[in-house]
Amino acid sequence: MSGWYELVTMVGFLYCNKLFEYERSYREKGLSLKQIYHRRLKDQKPGIEAFLSWLDQLHPESGDRLIKAINYSNGCRPFMMNYLKDGACSLSNNLSENSIRPLVVGRKNWLFCDAPAGADASMKIYSMIETAKANELDPLKYLSFLLEHRPGAEMSEEELEQFAPWSELTQKTCK
Repeated sequence: MSGWYELVTMVGFLYCNKLFEYERSYREKGLSLKQIYHRRLKDQKPGIEAFLSWLDQLHPESGDRLIKAINYSNGCRPFMMNYLKDGACSLSNNLSENSIRPLVVGRKNWLFCDAPAGADASMKIYSMIETAKANELDPLKYLSFLLEHRPGAEMSEEELEQFAPWSELTQKTCK
């Protein structure tokens, strides 16, 4: 039984690995998002369909980890083809997970905030830091910039827009 388990595990790994190989080759070739979209449909869609068909044929009677993996894959079926819809979408959610990691770590620290206002303030600081990173700003420079200018509710929309991380002034000041 363990030989069958190892074989099934390896086949599943090879299906997934092939998708990541395609993605790596697209990046290396410098394809545009539109080209990636078309290549994914041509190269990867048949591979995903074959994987799902192969998955339908698996009916393990034992092997908790294998059953969990099959159940997990079946639960993801409705979403497996989503990244094929747009060349800008990612096959993996690693970028998303890495971007929220500081928030997850912070959440543990927030347990020690002894007042809701403290937790709220921490959440706002983390949000500003992650927004700065997402807009390729230096987070410390961005926080200093905001604290120096203290944008507030009494400002007009146009004035507040100057402090948005994508504004020309903010980009010039905080890169």
